[in-house]
Amino acid sequence: MVRRALAVGVLVGGASLVATACGGEDDDLAGSDPANGTGGSGSDGGAGAGGAGGASGASGAAGAAGAGGGLAGMRCGGTPPPGAPAPAAPRAYSAGTCPTLPTTTTADIAFTSGGNARAFTLALPADFQKGEQLPLVFLWHWLGGDANGFYERGEVQAAVDSQRFIAVIPTEKDDLLFTWPYSLIDSEARLQEELTFFDDLHACVLEQVGGDPACVSSIGVSAVALFTDQLAPRRADVLANFVSLSGGVGGVIKPWTPALRPLPGLVLWGGPTDDCIGLLKFEVGSRALEDALIAGGHFFVECVHNCGHAVPPFEAPTSFSKFKGMWDFVFDHPFWLPAGQSPYQETGVPADLPAWCGIGQGGATPREGTCEDPSEC
Repeated sequence: MVRRALAVGVLVGGASLVATACGGEDDDLAGSDPANGTGGSGSDGGAGAGGAGGASGASGAAGAAGAGGGLAGMRCGGTPPPGAPAPAAPRAYSAGTCPTLPTTTTADIAFTSGGNARAFTLALPADFQKGEQLPLVFLWHWLGGDANGFYERGEVQAAVDSQRFIAVIPTEKDDLLFTWPYSLIDSEARLQEELTFFDDLHACVLEQVGGDPACVSSIGVSAVALFTDQLAPRRADVLANFVSLSGGVGGVIKPWTPALRPLPGLVLWGGPTDDCIGLLKFEVGSRALEDALIAGGHFFVECVHNCGHAVPPFEAPTSFSKFKGMWDFVFDHPFWLPAGQSPYQETGVPADLPAWCGIGQGGATPREGTCEDPSEC
């Protein structure tokens, strides 16, 4: 079947997120501005996706937190500087009153959105207390997969327990050839329906469960990173950052939409052989995504593992999951950072991200050597 043939596998967030799209596994991290450290101009007077150091920050007091220093250590859960930008209020739930949601890890939660019966899986730390201000991370499952498969293969429970965050894994509606609406054949109405699903989950999880409104992220794997790359610019008023694991824009995929504000991204792909049946060429799409991020003044990290459409060869730090560095990227980039800036411009890429990751387009040093998990596409 076409959908099964396009399914993609990936290891994410401390475990193996194996999607079967294209029969392979994929991860893509997005990087910041060019390696020369100049950076494009950001909106609101903010710095572009500049390299080490960065320029002055966004307008108002938020700029005082950036402008040449002071961002290191300012993570999700910290205290924003006076006058820092805040995310927009959650959009109103489309069904009126949010349903009561569980406050323990639960699979296949029934949920109404936009008049449709939908479902999602919620993963919470074992000792979670309702109302805790933890990062809220949306994880979009791959073609041919499902939310529970993402939860199990990604060892999401181990990740939320060890690094303390809330994970929301939406389930597809099962009416599209490519699972989520990101291709040129998908209507704008269908894309808006899925954006409403995100809006409704965002609003109701924050209201009923808890979470930090200033630390909301979207992570997509392979073909479904293509959907995250559509969601991120359209919901940049509430998303603090996004992660595109073998995704991209352009070609048979919808183009990048000018974002509501510059937001940090992590773009990762498997080098020139990262493609699916010749149709989805993730290196081409990821580079096009980077071009759009540069033009919009976004900070991003680039990672190139050179193992094709396969599980990226991350190495687990002691006592943490394999993809600790990816989760830390989320936590290191709260909403209130100055536009176009990152603490990585001051400190460099953290040690828990692989050596084949770097700041900005061309900033990554592509990995060399054999690959444990060869490309299956």
